[in-house]
Amino acid sequence: MNVSKALIKWYHLNHRELPWRESCDPYIIWLSEIILQQTRVDQGLPYFIRFVDKYPSISDLALAPEDEVLKLWQGLGYYSRARNLHATAKMVHNQFGGVFPSDYQQIRSLKGVGDYTAAAIASFAFNEPYAVVDGNVYRVLSRFFGEKTPIDSSEGKKIFAGLATALLNTKTPGIHNQAIMEFGATLCRPSAPDCHICPLV
Repeated sequence: MNVSKALIKWYHLNHRELPWRESCDPYIIWLSEIILQQTRVDQGLPYFIRFVDKYPSISDLALAPEDEVLKLWQGLGYYSRARNLHATAKMVHNQFGGVFPSDYQQIRSLKGVGDYTAAAIASFAFNEPYAVVDGNVYRVLSRFFGEKTPIDSSEGKKIFAGLATALLNTKTPGIHNQAIMEFGATLCRPSAPDCHICPLV
């Protein structure tokens, strides 16, 4: 079985329509990823829309007063995310001329951006072959491969990163990553997964 092909086919038929999926703009993708950290999609979506309406470009966000950004963020919690968001916008505006970097290592160097977020931006916006590994992907990989190594161990992180990279479709990494994440979020759920309709069985 070509796992990536099966996931992408499933994704095309079943994915949720979300505004950031309609864009290849790295600013839009980065903004959505930061908002959705530790936040459910249904809760984060109105905030995403507000931020895009208020700050249509990363330079607009960079030039905004911090108290205005924090007020718009109010209710999402984890305010360090909002401060990192603002700091990164300033960094991109000042150091990159308002153009979001396309290089993975440069993306990874931005404040508040870890391995997962950098891989998401690089693959979704620039089609770079970096595999995303978030909680949903860990779960899919663990169940599919029968891998029981704890994901919070250094060994587990290495193993799961290797499995994710091995499955990655390097021709279409962005859609592959979207597919496996959506699959974990909506079908291969933590509890009551829909195993009877799993396309990977």
